[in-house]
Amino acid sequence: MNRKRYLFFDIDGTLAAGGYENFYIPESAQLALKKLRKAGHFLCIATGRAQALAVDIMQELGFENMVSDGGYGVTIHNSLLGIRPLPKENIVALVRECQENGYPWGIQVDNSDTRLVPDDRFQKAAQDIYMKQNVVKDLDPNDYDNIYKAYVACNRDEEKTLTALKDLPWYRFHDNYIFIEPAYKSVGIKKVMDYFHADYKDAVVFGDSGNDISMFTDDWTKVAMGNAIPELKELADYVTDDVDKNGIYNACEKLGLFQPVMC
Repeated sequence: MNRKRYLFFDIDGTLAAGGYENFYIPESAQLALKKLRKAGHFLCIATGRAQALAVDIMQELGFENMVSDGGYGVTIHNSLLGIRPLPKENIVALVRECQENGYPWGIQVDNSDTRLVPDDRFQKAAQDIYMKQNVVKDLDPNDYDNIYKAYVACNRDEEKTLTALKDLPWYRFHDNYIFIEPAYKSVGIKKVMDYFHADYKDAVVFGDSGNDISMFTDDWTKVAMGNAIPELKELADYVTDDVDKNGIYNACEKLGLFQPVMC
């Protein structure tokens, strides 16, 4: 009997190929999503992106549910239930180190597509197309109640001088700067499963990168893309093909997820 499954998809490198500059959803992945819905499964995005930066993708692909902000944000039936901020004191400590070392930095203080920066040095150093930015003179993280993400323009040697990073989740997706953002997707996934009173063993997660490691737990089935990092493949129950080589479709077919759910 094919039971209802709760499927959680990372976006970049899992559902989507091409990176930020050439972002696209392979046709085979779009077809897989249609067949999964027809079969009767629950579909949910699971992304490190801010909810505001992922909601258009979510809706374009026909999703109503999303784990965002690296697990700290949950959207159910197109309604944002909330986003948990990062520990403010740790962000303040990081910013002070950046100021002492002269590293350009920025913070995200709301659910939007815009980061705040104290000057234009961050954009010049990062050459970033990921977010918009707003220059705030004398920007101080202490002036804001919540901080959801932070960004530091530094190279790999410079990042080693930032001792505050040891108390924060962070990733380097680009050579020019690092993201300080939650990496606890499993927390958001469990909130979604609990919301629907679903058994954790009925969840299936799909991912490819370091910020997906937290959701590759033994609570549920784990699928790594062919283009995934080696560490994630080692944790996976099944490794499929690359994102641009029918990876999502082939995995769903292999797992028998296109068969109609038997109620």
